[in-house]
Amino acid sequence: MNKPKRDRQFRPLPVPSVELYGIFGDRQDAICESTAETLLDRCVEAGMLRAIDTSQPGPGVVIPIQPWGGTTQMFWDSDLGKSIETVAYSLYRRPNPQLEARVDEIIDMYEKLQDADGYLNAWFQRVQPGRRWTNLRDHHELYCAGHLIEGAVAYYQATGKRTLLDIMCRYADYMIKVFGHGEGQIPGYCGHEEIELALVKLARVTGEKKYLDLAKYFIDERGTEPHFFTEEAIRDGRDPANFIQKTYEYNQAHQPVREQKKVVGHAVRAMYLYSGMADIATEYNDDTLTAALEILWDDLTTKQMYITGGIGPAAANEGFTDYYDLPNESAYAETCASVGLVFWASRMLGRGPNRRYADIMEQALYNGAMAGISLDGRTFFYENPLESAGKHHRWIWHHCPCCPPNIARLLSSIGSYMYAVADDEIAVHLYGESKAHFEIDGSKITLAQETRYPWDGAICFDIVTERPARFAVSLRIPEWANGVAIKVNGEALELSSVALDGYARIEREWKSGDHVDLDIPLAARSLFANPLVRQDAGRTALMRGPLVYCVEATDNGSGLNGIRLNGDVSKATTSEVAELRGAVALDLPARRDEADWGSALYRASPPHARETTARFVPYPFWDNRAPGEMLVWVRAGEERGE
Repeated sequence: MNKPKRDRQFRPLPVPSVELYGIFGDRQDAICESTAETLLDRCVEAGMLRAIDTSQPGPGVVIPIQPWGGTTQMFWDSDLGKSIETVAYSLYRRPNPQLEARVDEIIDMYEKLQDADGYLNAWFQRVQPGRRWTNLRDHHELYCAGHLIEGAVAYYQATGKRTLLDIMCRYADYMIKVFGHGEGQIPGYCGHEEIELALVKLARVTGEKKYLDLAKYFIDERGTEPHFFTEEAIRDGRDPANFIQKTYEYNQAHQPVREQKKVVGHAVRAMYLYSGMADIATEYNDDTLTAALEILWDDLTTKQMYITGGIGPAAANEGFTDYYDLPNESAYAETCASVGLVFWASRMLGRGPNRRYADIMEQALYNGAMAGISLDGRTFFYENPLESAGKHHRWIWHHCPCCPPNIARLLSSIGSYMYAVADDEIAVHLYGESKAHFEIDGSKITLAQETRYPWDGAICFDIVTERPARFAVSLRIPEWANGVAIKVNGEALELSSVALDGYARIEREWKSGDHVDLDIPLAARSLFANPLVRQDAGRTALMRGPLVYCVEATDNGSGLNGIRLNGDVSKATTSEVAELRGAVALDLPARRDEADWGSALYRASPPHARETTARFVPYPFWDNRAPGEMLVWVRAGEERGE
């Protein structure tokens, strides 16, 4: 087989082009039924609408200024932007005129708020109008613009209404005049990356390359000398060394992006930067960006990522520390960071299907990200520890409410992460019951997945075409899967004959009625951490398919650290848990320390142990029943030689 060219460009299917059922459809139903409206309600309660309503006096400083000279109130535009995006995606699935009318009112307020030159930012128009563009390092102006752009694109695609899109195009046109190396321009970029990936979305929906060029400018400028953040601080009368994090690694501005080798700093900022870099690499066929990203990818996934796809272990910088520093109970692992990892992984697939990215996208999506929202769509995690003594629970809202709309907009748009299309190929990156509608060579095609994945590994694809068409269907074969079988129209295919970068690439002339059967055996498996991860020494974690499993006190009682696994985990019995929407639980033989220790703090003999059965449930479903302890990494039984 001739390997496809590297300069192909795969772009995600638009959200309206994918119909979802199964586990993702269930999550989207919860977003339609409660989350989308909940987000708007809580934005109103926080005072965000008053902040943009020019018919009312400005609210002033609602959330106090912090030592870094700003306040999370500065980010309110971003929260509204992500909430609008979530509502937009929910409208694809379920029309809601009342919700749509509420968003139209918010858009009308933004239209009235926008300055004649195109500038738009509630904080710097209503609270600190004299501080526009004076502290890009800390104050999130471009970050807020990016989330409003993403909301505008989604809302236009969902409703056909251009008002917010036109508002943000005017703002982006203004940015093109403001930023650059020309006379009177600002040679800078944002301290919190986000604008870069948003501009790519704007370019794709408008067809305007100038927005791609601006995104590329922000990426190319980052970390160059003389350093913009240093010079900006001096111009503003600030000591450039006097800021909380004391290092430009915090916002990945310590080096030009193509020279960076280690993932450092604030986790969400890093993920958004790398997402923008990957988009620009795809759009410009830029091998220098792709090469840098491949190094950073390996650095993250082999030394700094939790088994859940959670990233950023520390609360102090909301980000990265040292290699192999992955504490469980104190894990920060912000929901937004795993959402960002899904963004980045998806965009790394823009230059062609590759399992090394799609497997991690799936792992981070199911575990690190999806855990961040309850099954009913009403409560949220900001941090995602891998161990809890029973005091960590989802909350209703947060003083920095970035995570609720972020996980909601991801899950409500997940269809566009499942499929990507090039001129002559469709790639299926994620499995789940769905229908994808797309065109190749002028022919309208529907690819339908029938499956109960991730609970069952049998997946059937049915193809409907307007007319016979020649193209490739690429199906991801997860690295963890053993014994995968594939058939086309009932005839078995030798997997090795069609394998390419971890995908089965089936190129042929397809016609209506063709079908592909893919069987991915799902069995429980033990994983062990690198010995350098000291927190997991002597412990094991369970996975089945893409899902990480955990034990909860509601199934096993308290004292979960007393559980030690016995026997072959692949022989675990499975059962559905009705109160977890039919999630598959694993029951395994184990030994359990008896609670007969007595009053002594220490003693000469170990605790007695008894035989028992331990129940494991999917980690993303934890804390949806009775509150209590939770544990991912359990004590391992005796190792067996091979």
